[in-house]
Amino acid sequence: MGKYELALVVNAKIEDDARAEVVGKIKAMIEGYNGVITNVDEWGKKKLAYEIQKMKEGYYYFIQFDAATTVPAELEARLRINENVLRFLCLKQEA
Repeated sequence: MGKYELALVVNAKIEDDARAEVVGKIKAMIEGYNGVITNVDEWGKKKLAYEIQKMKEGYYYFIQFDAATTVPAELEARLRINENVLRFLCLKQEA
């Protein structure tokens, strides 16, 4: 198992409940692939460096987890089709 960090920018125009549901589904996906979430940082609403889909702000989340090496590719495939996730990046953390 490797240590990973997933950075997410979630649509700021959706309701708080819907945003919590989006992040909850992503955490459930990680756990569904037998991953263990070690930390979740919510940075809140921040101004984007450039407009994405005509939006100037987004909610930033950083999820740290331990999982098999195939999990990041599976997550990225599913995050690409999620319309409420504006951007994401999954990185392997050094030991």
